[in-house]
Amino acid sequence: MSLGPAWSQRIRDEIGKAVIGQNAVVERLLVALLANGHVLLEGMPGLAKTLLIKSLGTTLGVQFERIQFTPDLLPSDVVGTMIFQPKTGEFSPHRGPIFANLVLADEINRAPAKVQSALLEAMQERQVTIGGQTHPLPRPFFVMATQNPVEQEGTYPLPEAQTDRFLFKLLVDYPSAEEEASMMQRWGQVTQQPALSPVSSGEELLALRAEVDRVHLSAAVQGYILALVRGTRALAERQGTAKRYLEFGASPRASLALYQAGRALAWLRGQDYVSPALVQELAPDIMRHRIGLTYEAEAEEVSADRIIAQVIERTPVPATKA
Repeated sequence: MSLGPAWSQRIRDEIGKAVIGQNAVVERLLVALLANGHVLLEGMPGLAKTLLIKSLGTTLGVQFERIQFTPDLLPSDVVGTMIFQPKTGEFSPHRGPIFANLVLADEINRAPAKVQSALLEAMQERQVTIGGQTHPLPRPFFVMATQNPVEQEGTYPLPEAQTDRFLFKLLVDYPSAEEEASMMQRWGQVTQQPALSPVSSGEELLALRAEVDRVHLSAAVQGYILALVRGTRALAERQGTAKRYLEFGASPRASLALYQAGRALAWLRGQDYVSPALVQELAPDIMRHRIGLTYEAEAEEVSADRIIAQVIERTPVPATKA
């Protein structure tokens, strides 16, 4: 199982030429690639979210497209449209930027719901419909979206039906003092970003998924995953005098995501089984966008991560190792 850490380090070393720090986020992005899932990154401006995803696409050697979401964007600007050809007198499909291996939906919450929903079929079915004809998307295919957590003016919050389709919601934080100092020393007087080289490929990524599928996930850990997810639903159904902090709990997609991502993370770290500790580590990134906070929770500034931590604390951990 040494292939996982070696592949991960190869990707990290190349990305590290352009992005300093964000090691935990990079690892989650690699987990999402191996688990065939999409990612939503949330963070303040200037934290290299866009640069990180672009660097990942270059390092993987896959086709990369960036879509800058704006209020005047149309669905056809994403998926494509039918174009009239004067020479033949017929309409032919013009494929939009969604036809790529890695698609960056930059500032996704700046576009209205009609454009956001244009991603739904692509993200879930990995196909789009143009002029009544269905076109499969390239393999592998991933959507990685960014959004700003503080700007509310001129933005359109993502509906729950769409956020649920993201494997992870990652919170990108400020770099440490040492990392920020390294940025100044490396790029303070450099006007261009370093050129990155492909160190992997889409074909290799698809082949590695077969390795991930061999990672063992015991019945006890599967039961633990179900207990965590259903624990959020139990909080949402709580009645009586106790304060109710959740409107709804995590969907079945959370169980599937913990199952798939758990095996991918174990493989990346050179382990041949999924432990409860890995499930606990992944739970906030997988469930924070799949639970709905009540007005009481927001008024008391109770975060989704805090509630997930409480569910983890109250859920018995299985005694078996593998």
